[in-house]
Amino acid sequence: MSEEQNLTAQVQEVLDKLRPFLLRDGGDCQLVDVEDGIVKLRLLGACGSCPSSTITLKAGIERALIEEVPGIVEVEQVF
Repeated sequence: MSEEQNLTAQVQEVLDKLRPFLLRDGGDCQLVDVEDGIVKLRLLGACGSCPSSTITLKAGIERALIEEVPGIVEVEQVF
């Protein structure tokens, strides 16, 4: 497994832990890409149109990924 594949797998593992919290509120997220320490996510369902989605993305998902996956520096939302 390449370093990039390993990083992507680690990111997916963290997202899978967070997913139940998103689903509980009617949302979800999809991993689009991991490149140069930047995770690109698409917010789905209620999360895509929620006014608090930026807070969810930055304070929740980004913080968890930076803490748990070495090399991750930022999370970007893609549409």
